[in-house]
Amino acid sequence: MSLLVLGANSLIAQAAAAHFAEAGHEIIFGGRKQDEPEKYANDFSIRYKTKCRAEYIDALDYPSHKKFIEDVLAKTPDLEYVLIVFGYLGTQEKAQSDFTEARRIIDTNFTGVVSVCELLAAEFESVKKGNIAVISSVAGDRGRQSNYMYGSAKGGLTVYLSGLRNRLFKSGVNVLTIKPGFVNTPMTYGMPLPKPLVASPEKVGKDIYKAMIKRKSVIYTPFFWRWIMLIITSVPEFMFKKLKL
Repeated sequence: MSLLVLGANSLIAQAAAAHFAEAGHEIIFGGRKQDEPEKYANDFSIRYKTKCRAEYIDALDYPSHKKFIEDVLAKTPDLEYVLIVFGYLGTQEKAQSDFTEARRIIDTNFTGVVSVCELLAAEFESVKKGNIAVISSVAGDRGRQSNYMYGSAKGGLTVYLSGLRNRLFKSGVNVLTIKPGFVNTPMTYGMPLPKPLVASPEKVGKDIYKAMIKRKSVIYTPFFWRWIMLIITSVPEFMFKKLKL
């Protein structure tokens, strides 16, 4: 069986892919040319002695997605797992005054993912098998003034994945929603984050691998974010809007 990773430059994706490679799965790294997915494919081939290759996809080039998926499936008829990690944090303050920034945040985190997921869903639904895993975020559980543009895109993605999971269940296709908290990646470098709550990409990657293999529906990673977000979402709105979050 094979794993397609969309967003090859992600440390989280690479950490998850390592577990699949160790288990002998073929790995297809999909990413933009400037992200050098072939570099990761070559590295994994050497390190894990498994078949790997690179493919090129731009999350925002929607017209190209159909041919990309068709080409991947033609080369990899046994494709079983897909991990989608398209993401762009962006800058909240810039997004408030510059819709170009706002649109990039929304399109990268939501629209591009939906475009690919619908194509994959149709293919997997027709053969009645498959496993689609997508990284959303705890930021999508409740809007906060510090990142509501990013959070709203992830919140919309979470709802979308819930509906897709409901649609595909009868076909035997699993859809996993992944909700990481703070992770030590380039996206969070320089941010004043509470160290006890910051996870390593390796920890999150392992959680993702286990959840995909077990065909889970939703995971928070690390697990304690489920309880943190339960508290945050339970705060009444009249109180929450006064908080400086």
